[in-house]
Amino acid sequence: MHDGISFERRGIPAAVVITEPFVGAARAMASFDGAPAFRWATLPHPTAELSGGAIGAAAMLVVPAVEAIVLGDGR
Repeated sequence: MHDGISFERRGIPAAVVITEPFVGAARAMASFDGAPAFRWATLPHPTAELSGGAIGAAAMLVVPAVEAIVLGDGR
């Protein structure tokens, strides 16, 4: 979270991807870092056991959110 916020503050588009159990922590970290409106993409949990096509399929779930965040289209 901190790295994504730091990049954005430097004018470098960044998308942070987290899994569902970490939404509360992400929200707290963003607020603590002075960026309470910072957006991130969320994947279902868990992802550690995924491999091959399953990890690719999981990644595809967040592509629209990552695009919206990086391109800044307000979605």
